[in-house]
Order: sequence, then C-alpha cells, then structure tokens
Amino acid sequence: MKALFSLFVAAILSSVFTLQAQETETLVLIDTDMGKIKVKLYNETPQHRDNFIKHINEKTYDGLLFHRVIKQFMIQAGDVTSKDAPMDKELGSGDLGYTVPAEIVYPQYFHKWGALGAARTGDEENPERASSATQFYIVTGKFFTEMELNKMEKEKNIKLTPEERDAYMHLGGAPHLDNKYTVFGEVVSGMKVVDKIQFVPTNEKDRPLKNIKIKSVTIVKK
Repeated sequence: MKALFSLFVAAILSSVFTLQAQETETLVLIDTDMGKIKVKLYNETPQHRDNFIKHINEKTYDGLLFHRVIKQFMIQAGDVTSKDAPMDKELGSGDLGYTVPAEIVYPQYFHKWGALGAARTGDEENPERASSATQFYIVTGKFFTEMELNKMEKEKNIKLTPEERDAYMHLGGAPHLDNKYTVFGEVVSGMKVVDKIQFVPTNEKDRPLKNIKIKSVTIVKK
C-alpha cells in the first residue's frame, strides 16, 4: 500500500513539474552592436520555439546581420549568408534548406509592436505558410486610428479583438501580417534598441548602410 501511495504522489508531483515547465516561457537575449534585446518564446508555438533554441545552442545567429530594416514596419535578421557579407552583396535569401511548419495562433498572438515573427517565402510558392529555418523579424509598425481599424474590419470582413484594437491604437503594429505569419514570441525589454535600429539609413534593398551585427544570442533565466 505504501509503495502504491508513493507512486501516486510521485505521479502527481511529476505532473505538477511538467505543467510548471510548460508554463515557463524561454527568455532569450539578443546582443547587438546597438544594444540588447530580450525576448520570450511562446510555448504555444513549440516547433518554432525549439527550432530557435536549437540555433541558439549551435551559435547560428552569432555574427549575422540585421539585413532588412524598414522604419515603421520591422527589423529582420537570420540570413545565414550575412556574416561578414560585403556591402554590395544582396541579402535575404540565405537559409538552411528546410522550413518549420506554420504555427499561427491567431488572434491570441498578433503583430503588435514588439512581436517576434518568423519570416517565410510568399503564398504562391508556399501555400502552407511554412517558416524560414532561421530568419526572423521584430515588429515596430505604426499607430492606427479607430477609423482605420474599422475600415480594415470592413474590407477584410474580420472582427478585431479588444486586445488587438488597443495594441494597434496605443502601441502600434503591422496588422496586415496577422493570420499569415507565425508569431512565436515578443520583446520583453530592449524596444528602445529595436527602435534605434529601425531608423538607421538603408539602401534601396532596405539593408542598413552600416552593418548592424548580432554579437550573440543566449538563453537567460530572467
């Protein structure tokens, strides 16, 4: 009887620890030439989370550039060919030859200011909306008025949640990406750094005229 009771208690404790582990979100520190950005990865997008962690552990991102920067929209990195790339090299297509299945958890997660999303190729060649193995972006976006959001709802025949409306009006974002790209995390500190990056001068291909390098990406506890 004691043995059975001990096994029962152990099973309960194991379940509790498992639930706690699932509730704990992974925190990641992206250290760049222009400062540090801390993001959390959502447990509701486990394949993207685990893929990102895999590349962190393999140091895939260390030394890569923010190769595409568009003010009032987003900053993008993860092109594996961008490390030490000369200024005349066209960037944006570098990847690792595989994709991550889409994990679009909308409307729970949407493209608000600070959202961490996975880049991908277009719908025509990628109707499943699978994500790039390595390329990611952080949303800066712009503010929307109530009238603009009402118009968007009418044109797209959608109904924005109160959380979406509040975020797009008071924080900003890029709602045209919603339900099309996987959002797998968000910035928890360092948006001042993201904002500094989004306003750097760029060329006609949206590449910064001065390289902005990711020095390291590491998993942190808090």
